[in-house]
Amino acid sequence: MFHPTYAILVGLSVAMLVLFPLTRHLRRREDRRRYWTLQGITLVGALIGAKLSVLLGDLGWPMRPVDDWWAVVVSGRSITGALILGFVAAETAKPWMGYTMPPNDRFATLLPFTLAIGRVGCLLTGCCRGAPWDGFCAIRYADGVPRHPAQAYEILFQVAIGCAFIVMLRRGVLFGRLFALYLVAYGVFRFATEFIRETPKLFGGFSGYQLLCVVMLLLGGGFLLRRTLRPPRAWDAYRPGAAAIVEGGCDV
Repeated sequence: MFHPTYAILVGLSVAMLVLFPLTRHLRRREDRRRYWTLQGITLVGALIGAKLSVLLGDLGWPMRPVDDWWAVVVSGRSITGALILGFVAAETAKPWMGYTMPPNDRFATLLPFTLAIGRVGCLLTGCCRGAPWDGFCAIRYADGVPRHPAQAYEILFQVAIGCAFIVMLRRGVLFGRLFALYLVAYGVFRFATEFIRETPKLFGGFSGYQLLCVVMLLLGGGFLLRRTLRPPRAWDAYRPGAAAIVEGGCDV
């Protein structure tokens, strides 16, 4: 069902990503062009991943058959798959493009706030609901069942990590690695909160999204460790205070 409120909030979050001056720090036109080219590749991967994750998380595909493929096409999507496949698409494209700039920490800092706005839409319209729970902050929708406000939990998480990233960005902490850290943090959060979300637990008491969270943790943790132990030398020219103040890039 089409929800105008949800559509407006998602549109606002997308507008934030588009209008925010993510490439203001990139001085060379060629760097900006390469950045947006990689972002386009990332977007394609994210869109595909968002759909594939719904197939696994909600329908148990490919272990279970899908009865109505058109309903899948026009229905939901998930940020877990978007983060994973968007990241994989970007990292796969970088060697092919000869892309040597570090990941854009500004993008990684803005992303949680845009996702928080999207979750406000989920909270208001009742999608991505929590499991039944009659606690002090339970929320009820049309079915009258008290539930965990799972969307509100995620809003708080996204805002908190976004604020932490603002501080880290300003201080140059984990330069070029904030998105990898985000994958780890969100993977842990989402895995834990899946137990109180109304998602099918089709894999021995675990949901398909929890399986994706494990993949997210491995990807984020692996790249975080690798880039901490062996940071690319090409990044040195883009660090804050370097002669060429162009710390950009893309990592999702």
